[in-house]
Amino acid sequence: MTDTRVLCRSHSGLSGIFLCLSEGFPTRFPCGNDKFDVLNCRRNNSGFTLLELIISIALIGIIVVIIAGTMRLASKSIDSGEKRMESLERMRASLNIIDSQIQSYAPLTYEEDAQRRYYFKGGRESMQFSTNFSLWGGEKGYVIATYTVKTGENGKQALYAMENVVGMEGSRETKLLDTFERVYFEYFFKDPTEEKGRWIEQWTDTTIIPEKVRLHFINGIQDMSLIIPFRVQKSMSALADSGLTPEEQ
Repeated sequence: MTDTRVLCRSHSGLSGIFLCLSEGFPTRFPCGNDKFDVLNCRRNNSGFTLLELIISIALIGIIVVIIAGTMRLASKSIDSGEKRMESLERMRASLNIIDSQIQSYAPLTYEEDAQRRYYFKGGRESMQFSTNFSLWGGEKGYVIATYTVKTGENGKQALYAMENVVGMEGSRETKLLDTFERVYFEYFFKDPTEEKGRWIEQWTDTTIIPEKVRLHFINGIQDMSLIIPFRVQKSMSALADSGLTPEEQ
């Protein structure tokens, strides 16, 4: 570093203050009166003070936190949207399967206690019926489909479907719908002497099947219901009068 020798001289009208000239930059130094001091003057370097540096780091940190929070929210929104789309697609496919199975109802019967009975059984949280539409597609012949409502560890209810081929052992089970607070079945019953029918939660008549079934999927105050009619509503006496077996019908 080159030392610059500066001569401090008394400034007119000012006592004890001398003007130091260094490379054209005036700087005031306190010097003794009527004395000459030799000083090493350093050029003023431009830069940040400690306070300015702290403020800058704090502002950068705030900006980084804001950007990170925005990206996190955007990522969560995307994930939530994808999960919702997947859930809606699963629900649509499952409802189509349920509708197809019920619409393909086959009035198969079995003998119990010397009486012919339908495979149909209906309760609030379960329903069994015979159909020629299999969930797995590869099954040949008629299958007995059983829908069952089960409650998970999180308190939510899910609808499961189980199938087994008529006359064969073994069954398959899969989950169709889940994450509902309540799921239950209702069956439309109309007495011949009544003008209007009504919805009931238990189907006890084994000689006839209901005209239609209604599924309830409840979340909070939202109650989404699906009504599916049975295409065959014949009693045992009607089948006997036709001279055909239920399978032929």
